[in-house]
This record gives sequence, C-alpha cells and structure tokens, in this order.
Amino acid sequence: MRLSLNQATVKRASVPEVVDVCVRHGIGAVGLWRDPVAEYGLERTAALVASAGLEVSSLCRGGFFTGFDQRLDDNRRAIDETAALGARCLVLVPGGVPDRDLVAARGRVASALEVLAPYAESAGVRLAVEPMHPVFCADRGVVSTLGQALELAAPYPASVVGVVVDALHVWWDPALAADVRRAGPRIHSYQVCDWVTPLPADVLLGRGLPGDGHIDLVGLTSLVAATGYDGYVEVEVFNEEVWARPFDSVAADLVRRHATGWEPVVDGGHDRLPVTP
Repeated sequence: MRLSLNQATVKRASVPEVVDVCVRHGIGAVGLWRDPVAEYGLERTAALVASAGLEVSSLCRGGFFTGFDQRLDDNRRAIDETAALGARCLVLVPGGVPDRDLVAARGRVASALEVLAPYAESAGVRLAVEPMHPVFCADRGVVSTLGQALELAAPYPASVVGVVVDALHVWWDPALAADVRRAGPRIHSYQVCDWVTPLPADVLLGRGLPGDGHIDLVGLTSLVAATGYDGYVEVEVFNEEVWARPFDSVAADLVRRHATGWEPVVDGGHDRLPVTP
C-alpha cells in the first residue's frame, strides 16, 4: 500500500514545505488541509502539487453538520476545493452535540448528506464520512463506529459517499473486521497513527507514530487491503513532540516504518510497546 503524508503530521509545514518533503523522501501523495491551502492559494497549490508529480490523497476537512445551519455553504466550497485539487476524497468530520440531543445531531448529519451528495457527484468528488472514537462524540464526532458511517453512506453510490478508516478512531470496535469487509469499495481513505498511553490532557494530541502504541496496524492494514482498497495509507498524527521535530526527520522515520509494514517499533533495543501476556 502506497504511503501518503498528511499535512497535520508536520503541522508547522506550509504547503510548499510539505510538498518538498514528500518529493525528497519519495512519498507519492500528500493529504492537505483547507486552511494552509487557502493561505497559499488554491490554484497555486493545485499547480504546485501537479508539477511535483504528487497525488492529493485527501482534503481535510468538511463536515461539522450538527449545528443548526449545518455549514452547507462551507461544505459546497470544500467540495469545489477538492475538485480543484484533484483530491481522492473530501474527509467529513460529522460534528459534535450542540444541544444534548444526540439523536437529532446524528439526524442532521444524514440530512446534510442528502443535500451535499448530489452536489459532490456533479463535481466528481467523493465524500468520506469519518467515524470518530467515542471520546470525541461531544465536540466533534457523533458518528462513532464504522458501521454507523456505512449506514449513512448506504443510500448513495459507493463512488459518491464512502468512509474513512482511521486507525485511531476504529481500532477498539468489536465489529471492526466485519465492517471493514462490508465497507469494501466505500473505503475512500485509510489513515494510520497509533494510540499511545498515558493520554495527554488534550486527548486530540494523543496520537503516536505508527508502531509506537497499542493498535494492531499490521492486522488492520491487512483487513483494508483484503477489500481491494487501492488508495494510499495516509499517516495523520497530532502530537506536540512529533510537530517539534524537523520535517525531514519525521518523513524519513515514516518511510522506514512503512517499509516494515507498521510492525511495532524497536529502537535501541527497547520495544516501545508495553509488554502484554
């Protein structure tokens, strides 16, 4: 499975810097974020990525549908940006619970897709609903399982609405293997990082580099590959220590880890994983 570097993993890198680091380390794709793209310029970004010979594995992010305005205009703009970049998909973060009514919040996700799916189809853009770990349900992700995301996608063609399989968000789910197999062609993005403990005060920053934590990334990658998924494995890490490292150091480390198939990392003779029976 080909490697992609999500821009969030080198958070302080500008668009030209993340493109440059991908090219120099032989990483064939980049996952871009809308704010840095807007800062550099959408047309300039599209031209730079194309001239570098890179593919945009995803654009992050649209969504946040659960507020009462559902951000439909912003999401139409995000779809247009995805089309302009030629990105493989637009990642949709569902949104949290604004008023303690979880059922209604999930309903607003479904109704937003009813509006946006035809718009995306006309633009040739694939929408990828990202289920999020339950710890994020209140503030950003009322869709907590891959199964729930597949139910939201089911009314639409797989070429229009699919899902993100993000290791951090789904690894804990007892139904994961069955749901990955069921997802099949609806897997529009596969993202990896690791779940490391102890978690920091800001749980959002509790992602580790692949191989440093508790997730069976070897097994999950095999499950995703067995569906026929032909996209990239995109490394997306939110971690202050990783962000403080030089971009080249992070990229070289990821290339090395990817070459091992995300086997648990052993550094200096000390396995970073906890010993388990």
